[in-house]
Amino acid sequence: MTKNVLRTQLAGIWCMSMTTGAVAIALSVLVATTPAYAQSRSGYRDYQLGADLASTSALAGVAVSEATTIHSRPAVIQDLRWQRPFSNKDDAVQQIVFSFYNDQLSRIVVDYDHDRTAGMTDADLIEALSAPYGAPVKSTVKSRPPTASQVEQESGTALARWGDPEFSVVLYRSSAYGSGFRIIVTSTRLEALARTAIAKAGQLDEREAPRREIERQKKDADDVRAAQAKARIANKAAFRP
Repeated sequence: MTKNVLRTQLAGIWCMSMTTGAVAIALSVLVATTPAYAQSRSGYRDYQLGADLASTSALAGVAVSEATTIHSRPAVIQDLRWQRPFSNKDDAVQQIVFSFYNDQLSRIVVDYDHDRTAGMTDADLIEALSAPYGAPVKSTVKSRPPTASQVEQESGTALARWGDPEFSVVLYRSSAYGSGFRIIVTSTRLEALARTAIAKAGQLDEREAPRREIERQKKDADDVRAAQAKARIANKAAFRP
């Protein structure tokens, strides 16, 4: 074997080693920078809009029995609250409230911990959220809901909005209890259905309020009579003049 052939083979081996090493480094960087959850554009982290209560509660680690039923007619409206455990203070999320319309996740309200976002500007949050959700959309009268829900009214000032016809993500800054950030992720279709159902539930409650008040008064009177009858029996048997 001549010296030139030997040099050529050694150079090839060196190039292959360098290529393999570069690939290994690239893969290690990719793994190191991959988040522990899979952010979805139509949800938040691993939570998907449209998912049912059972799967969402299992993912969050909160029992289904912890869900609160807000309305049971004309549709079932439920809320499930997740709070960050004390053992995971590194997570910037302090709590999440999941709202369901007929067992379908329609809205996700995420509140960030004040200490974990201290010093961060509006631009910092917008930049961070633009990574999973893309560039913010321009606010227009058409893109805003016709009437703000109570949650939206209580959330503070809207800073930026993301989304498409299927879903919406809005970043808010609240000053109610000190400066804090919140995002609301909604399914356009399910949230519209939920709002309609909630409005109808309010109308039904108002219409039936007089009848329910009469029933409540009757029950209270029946309870008083039952208590008096029980006391009479006990006291009559023990009474000595």
